[in-house]
Amino acid sequence: MARGGRDRALGLALGLLLALALAPRALRAKPTVRKERVVRPDSELGERPPEDNQSFQYDHEAFLGKEDSKTFDQLTSEESKERLGKIVDRIDSDGDSFVTTEELKTWIKRVQKRYIYDNVAKVWKDYDRDKDDKISWEEYKQATYGYYLGNPAEFQDSLDHHTFKKMLPRDERRFKAADLDGDQTATREEFTAFLHPEEFEHMKEIVVLETLEDIDKNGDGFVDQDEYIADMFSHEENGPEPDWVLSEREQFNEFRDLNKDGKLDKDEIRHWILPQDYDHAQAEARHLVYESDKNKDEKLTKEEILENWNMFVGSQATNYGEDLTKNHDEL
Repeated sequence: MARGGRDRALGLALGLLLALALAPRALRAKPTVRKERVVRPDSELGERPPEDNQSFQYDHEAFLGKEDSKTFDQLTSEESKERLGKIVDRIDSDGDSFVTTEELKTWIKRVQKRYIYDNVAKVWKDYDRDKDDKISWEEYKQATYGYYLGNPAEFQDSLDHHTFKKMLPRDERRFKAADLDGDQTATREEFTAFLHPEEFEHMKEIVVLETLEDIDKNGDGFVDQDEYIADMFSHEENGPEPDWVLSEREQFNEFRDLNKDGKLDKDEIRHWILPQDYDHAQAEARHLVYESDKNKDEKLTKEEILENWNMFVGSQATNYGEDLTKNHDEL
C-alpha cells in the first residue's frame, strides 16, 4: 500500500515537475539545429532547404508539440485535405478567398492560446481538491509533494530527494509570482501563468531566473560558454565536437555574450531567450506562406494550400484535432 502510494505520488509529482521544467523553456526550445533554446530569426524562413517529411516536423510541432501533431497521422490524404479545406475557410476571416500572413498569424495565436488553457484544464482537477475553482499553494504542494513531505525517510538516499528538495522552493517562488493578488491561491488565469510563465509578461523574470539556474552548473550566477554548450550537447569523452557545436560557440561569442566578458548575465540571458523583436507565430505564418505561395503574390489560395497540404496538416494552423467540432466563439 505504502509502495503504491509512493509510486502514485512520484508519478504525479514528477509528471508535473517535468511539465514545469519544460514550460518556461517553450520560448527557449524553438529549434535551430539541435536542442537549442534559441528562437530562429525570421530571416531564416526563406532560406531553409526544400522540405521533406523530416523537416516538416518543425512546422508540425512548432507550437503544439508531438502529442497533437499526431492528429492527422490517423487520416488518409483525402481526409486530411478535406479537413484542411474546412479550416482554410475559417482562417480566411475576410472571406476574400485568400489567406494572408496576417490571417495565418492570427489563427496560429488563437489556437496556441486555446491549447494552453486546455492544457491547464486537463490537470486542474488533480490540484483543486476542495472543488472551489481555485488552487491554493497548500493544495498544489500536497498534491505534488505530499508523499515526499510525509515520508522523508524513503527519499533520503535517492535522486528523488534531490529533485524534490530543489523543486519545492522553486515551485513556491513561481507560484507566488503568478499569484498577483497575494492570497496564496491561484485562479485559473494565475495557475495558467504558473504552468506557462513564458506566456505572461509579469512572469518573464522567473523564466530568466530558472533558465540561469538550470544551466549555471558551477553556481557563480552566470552562464559561461561551456555551460551554454553543455545545455544542448552531451560531449562524449575524447570525441570531436560536431560542426553545429562549433557554430554555437561562435554564436555565443558573437551574439549572446553582448559585453564580451566570456559569460552571460541575466540581461544577456533575457536578450537570448526572450528577444523583443521576434514573433514566433508571425515567423511560422511567413514560413508557411513562403513555402506555398506558387505565384509569389504573398497570399495563398485554398488551392495553393491544398497542393502543399502535407506541410499544413501538422502545423499549429491546422493541427488541433477538435478544431472542427468545438464552438469557435471561444477562440
